[in-house]
Amino acid sequence: MHILLDLDGTLTDPKIGITKSIAFALTQLNAPVPDEATLTDCIGPPLSHSFAKLLPQPSPHKIEAAIAHYRTRFSTQGLFENRLYPGIHSAIAHLVQNGASLHLATSKPHVFARQTLEHFKLANYFTSIHGSELDGTRAEKPELIAYLLKTEAIAPESAIMVGDRSYDILGATANNVAAVGVLWGYGSKAELIQAGAQSILAKPNELSCISALPILSSK
Repeated sequence: MHILLDLDGTLTDPKIGITKSIAFALTQLNAPVPDEATLTDCIGPPLSHSFAKLLPQPSPHKIEAAIAHYRTRFSTQGLFENRLYPGIHSAIAHLVQNGASLHLATSKPHVFARQTLEHFKLANYFTSIHGSELDGTRAEKPELIAYLLKTEAIAPESAIMVGDRSYDILGATANNVAAVGVLWGYGSKAELIQAGAQSILAKPNELSCISALPILSSK
């Protein structure tokens, strides 16, 4: 079984680092900083999507500038303003011990994703780590998952995508991959079901039993 895992909101809670880095970028561009709820909703989608909504009269140049300011703070500070969800480490270890092949599938640039996994001592559990490029290539989940499947020679029917936002679910269904939503991150149950999630996990420890889900039992 190949399990594709999102990072932010699925394995780790990056709220402080992401929201503070977005606020920093907006401040650098003299743009208004929205309330915490709006900033929190930016956890999951590509940064270009978020800044296109947050910047007044956004242009490609302003969005690129905002992302550059964001990364100035995130790469040195925000990356480590993060925490592992309780139960994730043991669930990941259990999956690997029982023969699962784990692959990270995140819109975050893979250079930052790898640092995050290494920081939390999870990197060695993963067969592969896939994220976007710094120029935005493969920031969209459908493109990223398609690239991962091709690069790792994984048949869609042998894979499961696990994530906390609609972007993860839609990326999976676009590639004919089974999609499982999780409720400990930043997407609601309604969001995940509407996007097409075939099953929902309520707690991180349920991840270790993913192969027992009825819709996935044959994978």
